[in-house]
Amino acid sequence: MRTLVIDTATRACSVALCDGDHVIAAAHEIIGRGHAERLLPLISALPDNGKADQVMVNVGPGSFTGIRVGVAAAKALGLAWHIDVYGYGCLALVAAMGRSTLPEATAIDVVMTGGHGEYFFEAFDAHGHSRAPVRSILPDDLMNLATANMVAGDIDPQRADRQWLELLPNARHWPLLSVMHPLAATPIYGRAPDAKPAALSQ
Repeated sequence: MRTLVIDTATRACSVALCDGDHVIAAAHEIIGRGHAERLLPLISALPDNGKADQVMVNVGPGSFTGIRVGVAAAKALGLAWHIDVYGYGCLALVAAMGRSTLPEATAIDVVMTGGHGEYFFEAFDAHGHSRAPVRSILPDDLMNLATANMVAGDIDPQRADRQWLELLPNARHWPLLSVMHPLAATPIYGRAPDAKPAALSQ
């Protein structure tokens, strides 16, 4: 089965076309912003314009805008191609990428940029299973929560007793998650939105 993988939840923008666990083609760029402008050209550059039997998309947590861009594009392609669309977790992919570089099964903590000075945090055991749902934390909380010897993500914990892997999610590594149960293609923001709805007048 061919799978188009879309990842726009962070400052990276990446796509991959996979046949089972084999990566046919992939692209990964660190762009910061502008995912909406870069995503479709990256997909179009894939073989057969990225045409697949299903779409997998990073549903977060991460950048509010980036997540919405990826999920919207995935659902639009799903409708156009009459195929299923599923999601996968941002921190789960980073954890899997980090564990794949290690010589043996190892517990790993993932710390990613959140917003308003907060971090997204999730701990994974040596088998890649999440120990608790992802949460948005303050920097001071990191010292107490990050207990694994290995930490991956885009935030350096600056602890001499931890090994840190600087990683951003990359769609080409989605096969590392292919055996996991897919998520719904619904954004997981990890914290409350910046904008709050105006109170209705009485």
